Amino acid sequence: MAYEDKFRMSVHAVILNHKNEVLLLKANYADKSWGLPGGSLEPSETVHEALRRECIEEIGCQPQIKELTGIYYHPHYSSQVLLFRCEIEKNCKITLSSEHSGYKYTPINDLTPIQKIRIQDAINYNRHVISRKF
Repeated sequence: MAYEDKFRMSVHAVILNHKNEVLLLKANYADKSWGLPGGSLEPSETVHEALRRECIEEIGCQPQIKELTGIYYHPHYSSQVLLFRCEIEKNCKITLSSEHSGYKYTPINDLTPIQKIRIQDAINYNRHVISRKF
């Protein structure tokens, strides 16, 4: 890889409720799929700054960032995705941005195969960051 080459990096929050269901947002763009809160880093942002900004923008809640649990490479997007276990205040009212049309807490078994692996990595985090390719 040359110095001038670019690739994407994004950060996403794994937020679980008391039933161990994961918070997903329904996108209004691309394939309109369900995904984790988060997004791409802006120039000069740290990963923590980007994750806080994305959560505030997308769900209207300040995340409490706990741990980095996994880094995942997606060749289709030439992208590195960093997943963090996070919490939000129980009384925080989720307010969606215009990028999303809905949210839900989803049981782990109802996730897509890749989502399921990534979420299980976050739940089973044992102080060793997982790295995978999909």
